[in-house]
Amino acid sequence: MFKKYTIPFDLDDPRATLAHRDIILQKPFLKRLYQDWYQIFIQKSKEVGKGIYLEIGSGGGFLKEEFPEVVTSDILDLPVVDKVFSAEEMPYKENELGCIMMLNVFHHIPRPYLFLQEAERTLISGGKIIMIEPANSALGRFIYKRFHHEPFEENGPREIKPGNPLSNSNQALPHIYFERDLEQFAKDFPKLKINKITYHTPFMYVLSGGVSRSAMLPYFMYNFAKAIEWLCKPFSKQLGLFCTVEVEKI
Repeated sequence: MFKKYTIPFDLDDPRATLAHRDIILQKPFLKRLYQDWYQIFIQKSKEVGKGIYLEIGSGGGFLKEEFPEVVTSDILDLPVVDKVFSAEEMPYKENELGCIMMLNVFHHIPRPYLFLQEAERTLISGGKIIMIEPANSALGRFIYKRFHHEPFEENGPREIKPGNPLSNSNQALPHIYFERDLEQFAKDFPKLKINKITYHTPFMYVLSGGVSRSAMLPYFMYNFAKAIEWLCKPFSKQLGLFCTVEVEKI
């Protein structure tokens, strides 16, 4: 019988974010998945090798434990982050950031174009945005539209309603900005270049139970499940539930 995790707080309540963080840290299978994702952030940051390393939307995660050099931030005033600010207005000077990292954050930003303008301003030349977000794959659309509380509107507008940092979202915003509206992206952000979009993780997050349910597999089977995912790599564009987006300032 799988355990269901119930959070006794509104989704936009800071205590809900902290509760989700506790769940992630208490679930070995899910925590290991986050560690694998964090390794992508760490590797890409070290490739840049200079500037300030910044994570946006850090409150529900634990990147600081894996990557002490990172500056953590969130729009919510949380005791586990270094800075509190909106991604649409970042307290950094021009050409100051080496890498901006985001895990399931971009699709919650009300006006993503304002964040991208800020990234274009604050990143050093060669600096990068690295984000892991829901993917617009066939399986992704099926899962997100039927079994997830957040909307997935791949044909939707380029912004969402502000005021509710977690309950308002469109999981398809990364697809809209970095795949659907490529011409608009090139026009609006001439100093930003989309280097790569990689679809991945078709099963592992579901098997982990996320922050809602207990894992479907014991932790000792993590590497086995990971190997099965590797075998499915040729079909990632159809099956991947997540994508890693790499954007570079040129």
